[in-house]
Amino acid sequence: MDATLIRSYLFVPATHPARFAKAAASGADAVIIDLEDAVSPDAKDDARNAACAFFDAGGHALLRVNAADTAWFAQDMALCASAGVTGIVLPKAEGARELDAVRNALHEAKPVLPIIETAAGIANAGSIAADPQTVRLLFGTVDFCLDLNVQGDGEELLFYRSLLVLASRLGGIDMPVDGPALSIHEPEALQRACEHARRIGFGGKLCIHPAQVADVNRCFSPSDAELEWAARVVDRAGSGAGAFSLDGKMVDAPVIERAARILSRARTA
Repeated sequence: MDATLIRSYLFVPATHPARFAKAAASGADAVIIDLEDAVSPDAKDDARNAACAFFDAGGHALLRVNAADTAWFAQDMALCASAGVTGIVLPKAEGARELDAVRNALHEAKPVLPIIETAAGIANAGSIAADPQTVRLLFGTVDFCLDLNVQGDGEELLFYRSLLVLASRLGGIDMPVDGPALSIHEPEALQRACEHARRIGFGGKLCIHPAQVADVNRCFSPSDAELEWAARVVDRAGSGAGAFSLDGKMVDAPVIERAARILSRARTA
């Protein structure tokens, strides 16, 4: 799937290969096989071997490698040469050093999705987004809060989320992806988090459990009401009306463009 259309990214630990097929069947737009946070240090080799077996058998997924400054990075990057690895999820991305390490390790370029999860990552988000390898920024909210001693995942992170939206736009890449909701069975809280992220310019969300996927996909898709409104705006604009009033609200060029984007994204999806 085109990276610009992905709403949900579902993590699955590489130590649980029996879950790979279930993750693929979950309805998630993309699956991330995780070699990093979900895998203990003494299980790294077994996890990598399990991921390798999946890709060798014809499986396709994104792969979260270990950070560039770890002892496991080189072997993780060797696995990324597999045709089944559709993109590299790069943790602790802080600037050119990590992106250059990925570039130097690959014989053939692949899409990179840097995770911004440190103060340095936020400070350098503009240059990370502008790197030609980068297709999308992911916000690693849990590690970010730890790094900055931020307590809370709501308004406490609004400034930093907005910086990622701005960096993505200036870098010419798609809308960033928000961090995961840690409460697996609280759909109301998940919906609130998704709606907030979407309002401020995010285009998707990381998921840590299949139960979150359907809600995330729904929240980051245009509703029937939005599609109906967009169709009416574009239809009216096509008549050459210029600026006009619709449902008691003024519609001019920026509003017409927003409606056209909604319809275009829905058609492409």
